[in-house]
Amino acid sequence: QVQLGESGGGLVQAGGSLRLTCEGSGRTFSTYTMGWFRQAPGKEREFLATIGLSGKNKDYSDSVKGRFTISRDNAKSTVYLQMNSLKPEDTTVYLCAAGFGLVVPGKGPTTSSSYRYWGQGTQVTVSS
Repeated sequence: QVQLGESGGGLVQAGGSLRLTCEGSGRTFSTYTMGWFRQAPGKEREFLATIGLSGKNKDYSDSVKGRFTISRDNAKSTVYLQMNSLKPEDTTVYLCAAGFGLVVPGKGPTTSSSYRYWGQGTQVTVSS
């Protein structure tokens, strides 16, 4: 089991950048595939990015490809989401998740059901 906690959200102007951090508890962080999602009120979770155990394999949704970068530091039990060129439509709650799926570039895992553990989320607000 792993507990996850996100940080780094906040208010930023359109075109700006933020780096989200997700820290995991326990010594098994390196055994989990990690993902970032976002969820607007009343809507389903939207997949953004995923990263494999070593950090080599990654996948992104088309909506953030080229703007967002996922990375991980297993020594710190941490996964990051660097977000650049932010748009007002990026405003929502961002969540990290841990699971066991194999990351294949272009194929995810992209579904929320592929991830077992979730953080509480961090709010990102992009002003126009």
